Amino acid sequence: MTFIELMTSLIFVAIPLGLALFLKLGLERDILIATVRSIVQLLIIGYILTFVFESDSPVFMLLMILLMIGAATQNIIKKGDGIPGITWMILLTLVTVETLTMGLMLGFGIIPFEPEKVIPISGMVIGNCMVLSLLFLNKFKDEVERSDEVIELILSFGGTPKAAIERSLKSAIRTSMIPTVEAQKTMGLVQLPGMMSGLIIGGADPMEAVLYQLLILFLILTTASISAVMVGYLAYPRLFNQKLQFVGLTDRKGKTT
Repeated sequence: MTFIELMTSLIFVAIPLGLALFLKLGLERDILIATVRSIVQLLIIGYILTFVFESDSPVFMLLMILLMIGAATQNIIKKGDGIPGITWMILLTLVTVETLTMGLMLGFGIIPFEPEKVIPISGMVIGNCMVLSLLFLNKFKDEVERSDEVIELILSFGGTPKAAIERSLKSAIRTSMIPTVEAQKTMGLVQLPGMMSGLIIGGADPMEAVLYQLLILFLILTTASISAVMVGYLAYPRLFNQKLQFVGLTDRKGKTT
């Protein structure tokens, strides 16, 4: 694809922009910002990846992965407002998931230790972990705010913090994992996944593309479960004080809500 073809494809931005203007949805600014940011960010990352792939250096490969983890962490913690220490929890979760999944793939020889393989797959792992963490935090905070009286009631009867919040915690974990599980049920029937389609468009054998896509699907299922569980079980103790009293979520000024 050339830059001229890319500019032509902006018609697919003009359509939602026109609909937003016509229906007065108030999304015009967000659509324009998202479009400009995606173009700039992807062009920059394209040049960076070209340099990293050509250098074939594990140092640059590691720095690229750390950059992705840092960017994902910064994006997630915005949803974690109200949970003390959310930054280190998210950072620990992303590093753990990336280390575990990549360690297993490299250790069992599923993929070779090459930037062309490690970086794109790491991006998918970290990106999915980011999305699942966002979904979990959004649901978890909502559950906690709606169940604060129930939580305090269980504590007043001698229940532990874990018992008091377990229902809200498991509900948030389950809700955040449902989209991943449901998407896998219809994969290949309703939609052709992005990686598989990209490989086929690039000229790869369809069966080879399918095998790589299955690898990614299994990875996504793992990241969905680990990220939600880790963030959840790291976060919930911070909603209780040392006397095992429920303090709830805090606002930006440190006040409980």
